[in-house]
Amino acid sequence: MRRWLVCSAWPYINYVPHLGTMIGSVLSADVFARYLRLRGDEVVFVSGSDEHGTPIEVEAIKRGMSPRELTDEMHQKVKKIFDEWGISFDNYTRTESPVHKEFVQNFYRKVYENGYIFSKEIEMLYCPKCQRFLPDRFVEGVCPYCNYENARGDQCENCGRLLDPIELESPRCAICGSTPEIKKTTHWFFDLSKFEEELKKYVESNKQLPENARNFSLNLLNEGLKPRSLTRDNEWGISAPFPGAEKKTIYVWMEAVLGYISATIEWAKNVGKPDKWKKYWFDPQTKSVYFIAKDNIPFHVLILPALLMASEEKYILPWNVASTEFLLFCGKPFSKSRRWGVWADEALEKFPVDYWRYYLISIRPETKDSSFTWDDFQARINNELVDILGNFVHRTLVFIYKQFDGKVPERHELDELDKELIASIQRTPDTVAELLEKFKFKDALSEAMNLARKGNKYLNDKAPWHKMKSEKEIAETTLNLCCQLTRCLAILMEPFIPFSSEKIWEMLNLDGSVHDKENWTTAKELLIPSGHLIKKPSPLFKKISINEKWT
Repeated sequence: MRRWLVCSAWPYINYVPHLGTMIGSVLSADVFARYLRLRGDEVVFVSGSDEHGTPIEVEAIKRGMSPRELTDEMHQKVKKIFDEWGISFDNYTRTESPVHKEFVQNFYRKVYENGYIFSKEIEMLYCPKCQRFLPDRFVEGVCPYCNYENARGDQCENCGRLLDPIELESPRCAICGSTPEIKKTTHWFFDLSKFEEELKKYVESNKQLPENARNFSLNLLNEGLKPRSLTRDNEWGISAPFPGAEKKTIYVWMEAVLGYISATIEWAKNVGKPDKWKKYWFDPQTKSVYFIAKDNIPFHVLILPALLMASEEKYILPWNVASTEFLLFCGKPFSKSRRWGVWADEALEKFPVDYWRYYLISIRPETKDSSFTWDDFQARINNELVDILGNFVHRTLVFIYKQFDGKVPERHELDELDKELIASIQRTPDTVAELLEKFKFKDALSEAMNLARKGNKYLNDKAPWHKMKSEKEIAETTLNLCCQLTRCLAILMEPFIPFSSEKIWEMLNLDGSVHDKENWTTAKELLIPSGHLIKKPSPLFKKISINEKWT
């Protein structure tokens, strides 16, 4: 049995997630975790609400509330949204968790003792009007690398470069808009540069890394790594555990990446096996996969591995960082801070969750940016989900229910069309599995849908409605095989559209659940016996009208 740690980038909860968040990390990770469980693998799937740092403070100030009040409210809201999207976390926690805060402080004490953290006096931007230092997203300005006018103090979302606020040209306070001045203050730094050679070997030898993650990381390594600021003057965050740093907090990115470990520790405690987390972080047989969008590449391919190395505790390094490109909306990336996009909660008010899961996976930006449009959403749901999958399942089950009193008919002598269909049933699960394990989710979904297409063609070619009187055995064999194919589709589609797959399973009146472990290994088998009684079928999906698209 294989062992996997599946990690979804921690969503920052200054606002609700948008569709870009869903496909860039959360939904993609869920598809993979669901597939692995169906294979019978040992899986722990973790993430949590990232709730410290300047963007939360900025948002709280704008709303006239405390950061804790904001994150308490948003954590529950975001957790509810993920439940409604069917995200199958083993542990979805938060950075305010006592387990996380204790782990982060202990971890950095160890790294400090190992000699990889130092302090120095630096110049920082200070807003005299707000009377505060301006770390990270408290300051905006022009990116010195690409001249993007709305770069933030921690990273330019246009070119992806990591930044220090003082590097920005024409800086402005994100709260009041005034021009800041420069003042001196003391901060603590993680000496990332000491791990340059080890990181280069890690990136170059890690064959699983997608091209965008490898190339971006190697470019940064070739330019030379610099020490990364580890502390901030924020009040909202985890207190820095270093001598003399009593009024400092840990930079949100430098503590959030450790959340994958603390979430696994918390999971182990929750299941009553407090030491079990170590199997997922120290056993080299475990494979860890991180699902992120491309703007998070440096934190997961360079900074997290470097921190793990600095602990000198022999943590396993990321096996893969499955980084997508951006999902665009009207030509621009989805953005929570800029309130641009379609929001995950509002999406479910409009259409069923499996419509969104299917569509987002079908356009997943795996090698280049992709665009969400309402026209494309309507076309894919109507022409694919409804007309191909929904149509095949409904035609099959309705025919059995009406013409055979709901009992699966017998299978008789096979002709060439029957044998071709059986071969497709036996072959497709392995093809889909291979694509999923290569993180080609779009292609995997397409292959599963191609099986449904073959089912529709087979049903049309065999035309059992014309053979019920004169060639009933042919009609019976046809519907028997269509029923077997329906079961196979329920399993193959489960990682993508779990609610609809379970509905198919229930209409087939099969034991257990479609989500049960090791179902994938039986997907290619013709296991439904003749005479098995199905339930009264109902349509899986309905088409989206032109008016529904826009209202």
